[in-house]
Amino acid sequence: MSLFKAASTVSLLTLASRVTGLARDLLMASAFGVSGLTDAFNVAFRIPNLLRRLFAEGAFSQAFVPVLAASRARDGEAATKVLIDAVATALAWALLLTCVVGVLAAPLLVWALASGLDERSFDAGVLMTRWMFPYIACMSLVALSAGILNTWRHFAVPAATPVLLNLAMIAAAWLGAPWFARLGIEPIYAMAAGVMLGGLLQLGVQVPALRRRGLLPRIGLGLGRVRAAWRDAGVRQVLTLMLPALLGVGVAQLSLLINTQIASHLAAGSVTWVWYADRLMEFPTALLGVALGVVLTPQLAAARAGGDEARYSQLLDWGLRLVVVLAVPCAAALLVFGTPLIATLFHHGRFDAGDVQRVALALSGYGVGLLGLVAVKVLAPGYYASLDVRTPVRIAVVVLVITQCFNLLLVPLLQHAALTLSIALGALINALWLLVGLIRRGSYRPRGGWVVLGAQVAGATLLMSGFLLWAARRFDWIAIAAWPRAGLLMLVLAGAAAVYFGALAAAGLRPGQLLRR
Repeated sequence: MSLFKAASTVSLLTLASRVTGLARDLLMASAFGVSGLTDAFNVAFRIPNLLRRLFAEGAFSQAFVPVLAASRARDGEAATKVLIDAVATALAWALLLTCVVGVLAAPLLVWALASGLDERSFDAGVLMTRWMFPYIACMSLVALSAGILNTWRHFAVPAATPVLLNLAMIAAAWLGAPWFARLGIEPIYAMAAGVMLGGLLQLGVQVPALRRRGLLPRIGLGLGRVRAAWRDAGVRQVLTLMLPALLGVGVAQLSLLINTQIASHLAAGSVTWVWYADRLMEFPTALLGVALGVVLTPQLAAARAGGDEARYSQLLDWGLRLVVVLAVPCAAALLVFGTPLIATLFHHGRFDAGDVQRVALALSGYGVGLLGLVAVKVLAPGYYASLDVRTPVRIAVVVLVITQCFNLLLVPLLQHAALTLSIALGALINALWLLVGLIRRGSYRPRGGWVVLGAQVAGATLLMSGFLLWAARRFDWIAIAAWPRAGLLMLVLAGAAAVYFGALAAAGLRPGQLLRR
């Protein structure tokens, strides 16, 4: 499978995940609106999500996938299967302990994340945290499965898995919340039950996918096998790489934690406004950045393990060109067309016009640094593939300090919107620093044509932005009825895409140039 085909597969399945996630968010916005209880759910859901990004998709994946890919290339599949079993055993027992501690420490976790919640919302957040905390165990094991399948170039199941969480949460909002209400239970609690159901479903579909390929891990239950797993050389290598990776990912998640804490002390609903902006920002970052990171990480690790420096550099160059061509117009759209997007997607039921404006303001902050947010997903694997986790960590620590300095300056002026803008500015600094580091060490040698590509993308983006700005001002997106507004949005976005890619073609950028590995 070619790299572009693999990335396209991941992107399309990720798009299905984001579309179902958007449907989930639409239903939640209409059913629950914005209130202290929605803030409580978002805080409670953010706790296992933070840990998932910290351990499962973050430090663990960054350490496990390069070690796994290098082991397969160097030692063969039989030895790599032994490594998989040892890692699975160590991970399963660590997760059991983590879940017990997390359930007991739920009040402390909620207080650390959002001490500004009122008493009712705080108590609801604690209860929902306890319900949802075991979700981290499900997702960590899903990350183990995804690392294995991606290394063997089977991308479909890991990319499609998040759809199941969204479907479970849609069912919870649509069917579970009314049922809870009839039982006299706060309806928002149905969403916590939906999260746990989704986690179990995601874990369940991994088993047949792994078994068909003979890769299903054997988790040791006896004390002797557990000790042997923790002493395994491969497990020790993963742990050694995880420690700095944990700090690096932890820095990024600490920034989100601090921002949530700040938002909980601003106007009621601030946590939720930022949450919805996060959801829309994750469309381009996941469809492009995450997809490219998933595909490139094992390929970069294999190239590095095989000593193929030319291929290593070409892979990075290919990924960065796609990032520029696709992320720059997305960033412009978030900046000039945020209100029509938010109004069309969320302005229903209890989600009013004021909420639309506040979410759009937060979304524009992300637009400033979207290129950096996406580029980091391609640049950081360039270090991880070389088993260098410390350099991205050091950069991330400095960027965290810079981000919080931005918050000190901007929050008094922009309130909740400053939180997204600070993260975006920090991401730009992070991406630039990573890029310069790769070039200076000689790992990445940019191929020719970047100046021409930049001019082509800049010109096409300006034309597209002018079209979107005209459409944003030409129509009253708040007042238009829901279905006509959705149809108009699709027409405008299709027109914007035609203007952008038409301008690129007129400037001489051919698709074959972009898709070539």
